Amino acid sequence: MLPRLPVGSPFQLLLLAASFALAGYAGVRLLADDWFGVALWFVGAALLHDLVLLPLYAIADHAVVRGLGAGGRREWALYVRVPAALSGLLLLVWFPLISGMTDRRYRSATALSPDGFLARWLLITAVLFGVSALLLAVRLRRATKRRPPAVH
Repeated sequence: MLPRLPVGSPFQLLLLAASFALAGYAGVRLLADDWFGVALWFVGAALLHDLVLLPLYAIADHAVVRGLGAGGRREWALYVRVPAALSGLLLLVWFPLISGMTDRRYRSATALSPDGFLARWLLITAVLFGVSALLLAVRLRRATKRRPPAVH
């Protein structure tokens, strides 16, 4: 008897087929104009990520884990990883406007001032790390309340 394949519900299969169809359509449309430029961009992005960015944030994560490792605080690294990852993602998405590289283009396309993107990104980053620190403080406070008093 052959093992049964876990295929999911008919609705899930329909959604999966629709997502593949949409991705295929987008790929055909994207590659129709400048397939070489798009392929070069994808290869360049993969190489930049794998050869430059991945080692950089692996080293940074290792430093955070090692810095917090003393005294059994390795699990605190998550409270640094999450806001750093979200802040890095925002920086990656909005880098041209945060860095001011596309000021004229942004102003001509939207008639809005590009000023303030750096300040907003820094504010969002500060809030992310502040909320993370607050959650860690709440967790530590709850842990000390549950701990029974030491008997001498």
